[in-house]
Amino acid sequence: MRIVIAEDLLLLREGMVRLLTDTGYTVVAAVDNADALADAVTDHHPDLCIVDVRLPPGFRDEGLRAALRLRAADPDTRVLIVSQYVERAYAADLLADGRGGVGYLLKDRVTDLDDFLDAIERVAAGGTAMDPEVVRQLFARNSRNHGINALTPREREVLGLMAQGLSNSAICATLVLAPVSVEKHITNIFTKLDLPPADDSHRRVRAVLAYLNH
Repeated sequence: MRIVIAEDLLLLREGMVRLLTDTGYTVVAAVDNADALADAVTDHHPDLCIVDVRLPPGFRDEGLRAALRLRAADPDTRVLIVSQYVERAYAADLLADGRGGVGYLLKDRVTDLDDFLDAIERVAAGGTAMDPEVVRQLFARNSRNHGINALTPREREVLGLMAQGLSNSAICATLVLAPVSVEKHITNIFTKLDLPPADDSHRRVRAVLAYLNH
């Protein structure tokens, strides 16, 4: 897998390069600003971009806006956003098209190698990888307006894991539930949220995320 990294902190950028290289990935470019990110994507056509939200010169949302421009130019561009904090509006913008191939992790999660590599693989494959804290805050933002409260506590757990990008089998393992129970919960979720079920788990996740950010 060929990866472009956009991160302004030298130690973190070089650390990600070393980590990814040591685990078998190819880092084709590692840059520290949004303009260089755009040039790197044009030059290398990577399989995945790992982008910090805040990049020079303003250190506000340059990285996120650059990622959105890349997705607008080519919706198949895979982007994994990393951020120090949960930026709810930014997460909503990134997920708004519901196409998948996106992720949003807090930088603390990057230090967990298994979580980080799992997120890279899921996003590069066209799925989603949402930090649990991002999912929690998206739920909190939308619960009063969109009927999330109609879900049972267990259904909320299942929906949260779906939004993170977990497959049905992974949800079974996480919650220690039988497959038929998970399937029933998912059916109930789509019914209560007025979202038609889909055959592909990634499509279901994208539908949930699109709903949460409607």
